[in-house]
Amino acid sequence: RLHAIIKASAPALSPKTWYGMPAYAKDGKVVCFFQSAQKFKERYAMLGFNDTSNLDEGVLWPVAFALKELTATEESRIIALVKKAVS
Repeated sequence: RLHAIIKASAPALSPKTWYGMPAYAKDGKVVCFFQSAQKFKERYAMLGFNDTSNLDEGVLWPVAFALKELTATEESRIIALVKKAVS
């Protein structure tokens, strides 16, 4: 479901595998990636953004987000983040 959300939000991103995890690249550079909770035995999954993303907000901003479940609220936030990241 996350793949569909990201692709619908930013069709220009190309899916790829990055360090064994799903990632999405623009012009060959990874913009965002997903880290599975199960693979790393963590209590939450993570959606992360690389420095190629445009998430800058002044001099301090988050680049990784914990994700315990994917509801409509989280989906809306992910859509906004991905759109901003590729803008």
